[in-house]
Amino acid sequence: MWLIDIDIVTEPGQIGLPSIAAFCFSTYGTYLYVTYDRTVKQSKNLSVPDDVSDRFHKTAPTYDANVELTERIMRIGKKREELVKRARGNVLEVACGTGRNMQYYSLGERRGTDKNGKAEILGCRSVTFVDQSPQMVEIAREKFEKMYPHFRRAAFWAQDAMAPIPPLEHTTVMQGSSQSSGSSSLGNSNNNKGNGNGSKSLQMRAQQQQQQSCTFDTVIQTMGLCSLPDPVSYLKHLGTLVEPERGEILLLEHGRSHYRWLNKLLDDLAAAHADRHGCWWNRDIGEIVRQSGLEIVESKRWHMGTTWRFILRRKEGAGRGEKDLGLAEVSEREENGDGAAKSVTGWLGWGAKKS
Repeated sequence: MWLIDIDIVTEPGQIGLPSIAAFCFSTYGTYLYVTYDRTVKQSKNLSVPDDVSDRFHKTAPTYDANVELTERIMRIGKKREELVKRARGNVLEVACGTGRNMQYYSLGERRGTDKNGKAEILGCRSVTFVDQSPQMVEIAREKFEKMYPHFRRAAFWAQDAMAPIPPLEHTTVMQGSSQSSGSSSLGNSNNNKGNGNGSKSLQMRAQQQQQQSCTFDTVIQTMGLCSLPDPVSYLKHLGTLVEPERGEILLLEHGRSHYRWLNKLLDDLAAAHADRHGCWWNRDIGEIVRQSGLEIVESKRWHMGTTWRFILRRKEGAGRGEKDLGLAEVSEREENGDGAAKSVTGWLGWGAKKS
């Protein structure tokens, strides 16, 4: 082994630049290791429930500022835009948060053509926004009124998406809710304050309304599966809300990676991250979608596999065996950082990348 001596000549009282750099690097590396090790130990000792959605009540006022830089660096806004532009007809956005998709909606129906040149109706006839956090829903409503002051077919509900969602044409302001300035309504269909009889009456009314019209042409959710206690049941429920013939469920989510080393990092810090930010960032989104039984029209992944996009539909002819469990071969497009895309078939690679 060759040893090379390098003499750093300095004046008395001076410290060479390489020495300073080496000291800083070693100090910073030690700091990172100690901090990471301590954080992992703290995270593993935390007792955090599966349902961490209540964290957003507290973070709502600063949520946009907290995620803005990260989303800009990762170009999440562009991915939101590409997804939301597919929305058409009567639209339901669940887990709408503070309305970070708001600016990308094409409101108002118009005639157009699809990619095959066939005539179709484009744009959104109506939009219904739902989120469990009243604080976030109010921020979203205020954004909407500023962006679209003349669009009247919009409603905002502070409720669980698993609860009955009143169709827009039947929407009324319920007990304990506030009415906006003519362009939309804000309600709370399952957290109304008042006597028990009034609350039961409102729930019965909502159930009756959903029976009258319980489907949407498009259902959208972005960055929401990470906060739910039972994401598989949740997706199955969304499948019952979408129009059976041509309706689509549009998902943009984040979760596990292609790489085991990154998944280990996500796992080690999952509890601490969920407790602070209301997000279980180590969930296998592909497996959740597979178990939901929905038909996968398209899937893409970015950022080492941690960002997931799905176009889903109801699966035709339920009850016909394995294909209805989401195990049929589907087309998956995986985009790399350089924008190149490669096509694979079925679920190849997803099972191997879990850890």
